Amino acid sequence: MIDFRLTEEHEALRKTVEEFAREEVAPVIGDLYEKAEFPYEIVAKMGRMGLFGLPFPEEYGGMGGDFLAVCVALEELARVDSSVAITLEAGVSLGAMPIFRFGTEEQKREWLPKLCTGELLGAFGLTEPGGGSDAGATLTTAVERDGNWVLNGSKAFITNSGTNITGLVTATAVTGRTSENRKEISAIIVPSGTPGFSVSKSYSKVGWNCSDTHELSFVDCQVPVANLLGRRGRGYAQFLSILDEGRIAIAALSVGLAQGCVDESVRYAHDRSAFGHPIGGYQAIQFKIADMEARVHTARLAYYAAAAKMLRGEPFKKEAAIAKLVSSNAAMDNARDATQVFGGYGFMNEYPVGRFYRDAKILEIGEGTSEVQRMLIARELGLR
Repeated sequence: MIDFRLTEEHEALRKTVEEFAREEVAPVIGDLYEKAEFPYEIVAKMGRMGLFGLPFPEEYGGMGGDFLAVCVALEELARVDSSVAITLEAGVSLGAMPIFRFGTEEQKREWLPKLCTGELLGAFGLTEPGGGSDAGATLTTAVERDGNWVLNGSKAFITNSGTNITGLVTATAVTGRTSENRKEISAIIVPSGTPGFSVSKSYSKVGWNCSDTHELSFVDCQVPVANLLGRRGRGYAQFLSILDEGRIAIAALSVGLAQGCVDESVRYAHDRSAFGHPIGGYQAIQFKIADMEARVHTARLAYYAAAAKMLRGEPFKKEAAIAKLVSSNAAMDNARDATQVFGGYGFMNEYPVGRFYRDAKILEIGEGTSEVQRMLIARELGLR
């Protein structure tokens, strides 16, 4: 029989993170969000809980868990706030995972212990100002000279790239041309503070206000040739594989936001009265919330299925794209409907659904737009 229940270990983790989000994150995140302040204390607590090390082996300072554990934690965090959740997602999936998947033993020993404890955050430098969804349109260059890589170029919309605890960014750069005269794209580790590597001021964003996001620039930035991550010329392929995994994580985060919309709507429907009755007694509200719950249920099954294939070592690109597409749509739809349930109060930032509404849209864009997910699904079906 198919069993969609979490294991005892995953369920224990879920309850722990649920309690943390409710008791530690919820009371303070609204104020931090309005001030657009990075939640350093919350991140430090998540580090002490081991959340940043969930999927990594104990020998590197991790918790020895699996990728589903990260997804479970992300879902519970996003039920309360997505800025905190995306900080964890980017720190694990985009910051530390490339080091773990493709790094040398020396690189793993140098970086993973502090990335796993949250003492340092890593960033994933793929997107460029003129590239967007065309991730292969890399213009940043890295020239090998006197034992160093010399980088020149810029990256855009990079999460966790400018905090006080950011330790590195792994950047894609053109390192030459292939025999077919195509770009040879490699991945290179650039530690924070390296001369020639600068971080622009934080973006002013519609949502994710407590998440750290910057444009980066490299001007004759030199790092040792040993900072090459993985094989030369395989940087683009490596990053695409990281994005496949990351889409499952973003799907889990999206499910969390969508579930948070249900939680808040049910609570409000009990408490708010109109025309002499709690609004939860009116069929119009009941149907709207029922549709919201149905979206959450469907989206959760989608990311569970993708994660299961990944953990079994089976191809999961199509399932990850489906999960990301369905879940991000569910988050956006539920945020809109929750705002409607709340009426005028839903438009006020003092209520969580106002924050959910602001945070939901980026889920249909980041780590591959909905259009890109449809393209990937079609390609996996043989439509080219």
